[in-house]
Amino acid sequence: MSPARGGLLSRLRPDWYLVLIILMAVAASVAPARGEAAVAFGWATKVAIALVFFLHGARLSREAVIRGLSHWRLHLLVLGSTFLLFPALCLGIVALPAWISPPALASGIVFLGCLPSTIQSSIAFVGIARGDVPAAVASASASNLLGVFLTPLLAGLLLHAQGGGAVSPSSFWSIVAQLLLPFAAGQALRPWIGGWVQARAKALSRFDRGSILLVVYTAFSGAVVGGVWQRLGALDLVRLLAICLALLGAVLLITRLAAQALGFSKEDEIAIVFCGSKKSLASGAPMAAALFAPALAGVALIPLMIFHQVQLMACAAIAQRYAERAATPATDMAAETG
Repeated sequence: MSPARGGLLSRLRPDWYLVLIILMAVAASVAPARGEAAVAFGWATKVAIALVFFLHGARLSREAVIRGLSHWRLHLLVLGSTFLLFPALCLGIVALPAWISPPALASGIVFLGCLPSTIQSSIAFVGIARGDVPAAVASASASNLLGVFLTPLLAGLLLHAQGGGAVSPSSFWSIVAQLLLPFAAGQALRPWIGGWVQARAKALSRFDRGSILLVVYTAFSGAVVGGVWQRLGALDLVRLLAICLALLGAVLLITRLAAQALGFSKEDEIAIVFCGSKKSLASGAPMAAALFAPALAGVALIPLMIFHQVQLMACAAIAQRYAERAATPATDMAAETG
């Protein structure tokens, strides 16, 4: 097996952290938290969510966003894909007949469309594809920064318009307390604690991941107690997988064609395609727990978990293709000079 093929296959392997998340959903399905245990897990989840968003605020570099402002056309296209194109496509999906789009998953599909882009994987894939990494850093950071404010707003408006009713006006103060205030506090304290947070990035990353596992278990416990598996079957999950594949394919194609039509360089096109086609599980899991009632939060996470794995596997292959194309001119030039 060639090194290039071996590298591609290694990137196509399942995300083992996602496997852990799925195992937490399975554990909640077998032994959901009930009664006093559910109350305890609920409070622990709220505290964990607040800490996660505090750390997000302390980590996100405003300097990276400011550095990338010179690429404002690129960033507008990425943000347009993330917060306009995705929500519009997801609304279109939930409007399809029930035999195509499962009604029980409608709120989760709309919620998926409202989420910000990823940071780490977007930057990693842009680097593999030899794209504009500084622009990717700026776009992904700006997406997450705006997502703290835009995702709850969009989710509330679109779910109300769609008839899901999952996010009520009374949820506003819960969102402020669990998401916005901790995030703002982290940003405000970044000049003093940013270095400390960066120095302990590995340990704090484990806390982030552990918090998401807690969120998933608590959310799925509420969903299982609420009878989610009586409303969803294997065929619904198969249909959801097909929907996620179609959604990702549509966004990848539209962002690529838009970048080319607007005259962006190949490096900028790569940043637009990868940053504009991702949805963040790290942000989505705590947001779902804050925005949705316990019985609905677990259901809302199902489309996101499936889309997350689909985007990783598909983008790994696409990044490799971009990298091979980017290397071709240099190889040809070397052959000519040799």
